Amino acid sequence: MGSGGPVGGGGSGGRWWGSGGGCPEGWDGGWGFVRVGGKCSTGFGVGLVVQRTVLTSGGVRLAVRVAGPVGGPAVVLVHGWAQSGAVWGALEGFRTYAVDLRGHGLSEVPGGGYRDSAVWAEDLAAVLAFVGRPATVVGWSYGGLVVADYLRVYGTGSVVSLVFVGAITEIGRGRGGGVIGAVMREALPAALDDDAAMALFCARMAPSLPSEVVRELTAAALGVPPRVRAEMFARDVGSAAVLGAVDVPALVVHGVDDQVVDVAAARYNAAAIPGAELVLFPDTGHLPFLERPVEFAAALAGVAR
Repeated sequence: MGSGGPVGGGGSGGRWWGSGGGCPEGWDGGWGFVRVGGKCSTGFGVGLVVQRTVLTSGGVRLAVRVAGPVGGPAVVLVHGWAQSGAVWGALEGFRTYAVDLRGHGLSEVPGGGYRDSAVWAEDLAAVLAFVGRPATVVGWSYGGLVVADYLRVYGTGSVVSLVFVGAITEIGRGRGGGVIGAVMREALPAALDDDAAMALFCARMAPSLPSEVVRELTAAALGVPPRVRAEMFARDVGSAAVLGAVDVPALVVHGVDDQVVDVAAARYNAAAIPGAELVLFPDTGHLPFLERPVEFAAALAGVAR
């Protein structure tokens, strides 16, 4: 899997690899440790990760995994539907902030807000406030829609650049920025509340990934309550005006063989964003940052400052 890291999380409290122990000197920029509950432990591929809690304006607690050198370019990572911030592989040289969206991973599971663009915007605004400086914002899959929700309300004042990877920016019938592929169409609606259907969906997202990674993707997905999975699809949102107003560098990355989000969505997003660069990875499915970690990191480095 190259420099790709572990995935995990889930409503039951999540999961980290390794055993507890004291943090070594210089842990913020070190590798091979994970801090959980004030302790450091041996990690798997992601280097030293510090777990923090961010409180949104609505009082919801969001988990944020912080990794990489303190002085590195700030990169906020927004995961997709029914996953968690633990899905991201190591991005050496960057200071990364991988949020668990509400209802996912180690974050709180509030009773609502999943249909509301303004709520998603407020959640991401809280993460960017925590970062404390302008950042590159990366949205994967459904995370691209969350990024669009943020831009709709807050604009680009706290954003250095944008990266949409395997992403939707719209949702609803006939929306060009939300075109889904065969794997997603075949999974719905069963995967909203059926564990076997969800497990099959996870296995088909990126067939080239090792079986142990698929198991962790599946565990993360099954940790998201069915009502949360369903609520996130009960939306109809267009983003053409939002994308057209983007005034920072933007990169659209997509796997040519992505059968979850159709490559047509990537072409739409790239065409809608002024000056956006479109990068298509051949022989790549829905997780380019795990399937092609070296190439993805190089593409990210081109826009993250």
